[in-house]
Amino acid sequence: MSAGYTETVSQRIAARDQRYALPDDGGMATNAAPQMLRQHFTVAGELRSLQAPAWSDYVGRILEVPVTRGQMARGFFGELDTYVFKDLVFLDSRTDPVCQRRTNARISRDAVRDYVFHVAVEGMVETVAGPQQRRVDQFTPGILALDMGQPMQMMRPSRARVLAFFVPRAMVEAEIADAPAIHGRVVGYTTPLGRLILGQVATLCHQLPQLSDAEAAMAIRTCAQLIIAAFGKQARLSAGARAAANAALRSQVQRYIQANLGEETLTPETVLQQFSVPRPTLYRMFEAEGGLGAYIRHCRLREAANELVRAPRVAVTQIAYGLCFSSPSDFIRAFRRVYGMTPQDFRMQSLLRDLGLAGATF
Repeated sequence: MSAGYTETVSQRIAARDQRYALPDDGGMATNAAPQMLRQHFTVAGELRSLQAPAWSDYVGRILEVPVTRGQMARGFFGELDTYVFKDLVFLDSRTDPVCQRRTNARISRDAVRDYVFHVAVEGMVETVAGPQQRRVDQFTPGILALDMGQPMQMMRPSRARVLAFFVPRAMVEAEIADAPAIHGRVVGYTTPLGRLILGQVATLCHQLPQLSDAEAAMAIRTCAQLIIAAFGKQARLSAGARAAANAALRSQVQRYIQANLGEETLTPETVLQQFSVPRPTLYRMFEAEGGLGAYIRHCRLREAANELVRAPRVAVTQIAYGLCFSSPSDFIRAFRRVYGMTPQDFRMQSLLRDLGLAGATF
């Protein structure tokens, strides 16, 4: 391992966490430029075999970056310019082919929930994101939105340059209703607003290193605000389509739950993994039922009620265990809360109705 690599690990960690260490008065002040930190990182000083690991280590706080044998054998080009504010981070990244991803497992281990807007300036970027695993190929101009609270995988099959705006969740969600739905979506430069963004992006690409801190801050913030506005407009135009997509997704989730009621592995977590839906979105989808866990339990109880009637000779205990209740007593308590009677009484009433004796007294 090179001396440069071992000596700078702590510096890298400090640099990549700098956003959360700015002074409290570092925001926009009256008649003053916002405080901004400029950071530059490159793996050029590392041994060839350590260049890809150094890159993986540096961006590893927010992304998983698998290192291949080929990268270690051939070496890896990667450099990153970062402009850090208290409430915004802008990155200018240049790399050799690389894979970067956020999995559900990774998301569960960190608190990074920003929205990030990607602009492919050079090369090609392939991204798979969203509940339907939507694939986006950025080889034509456009801006890709990603929600860091949702899984995604980004491949750069050739050397590429990508700009990225990391914007706090609250800032985006204040402007865009159902902001998680923009995950994996692209805004092009075909509208007047899009062409305005393109001009701002060109400024960032060619002039940013020479701009003063005040000029750089203004250019970055203006571009971020224009991008949010563009996605907000797109979201409003597609509200009807999004409602239809949500209804279709809910129907898919319901069918999956119904088909797996007898499986112990059926939990809200496995549904999240199956459909790659953000946890808040899935909760909102079943909020009227008390959440996804409550919905699954209610479906099991409804199926139990059907079985009590459909199979009168099957023991209540067998039905309880067949629908994954932890014990017959747990099943009886849950059933009584929903139906106001025990499973045995429910079955008896059903049998009496079939005989035409419901309500009869002897």
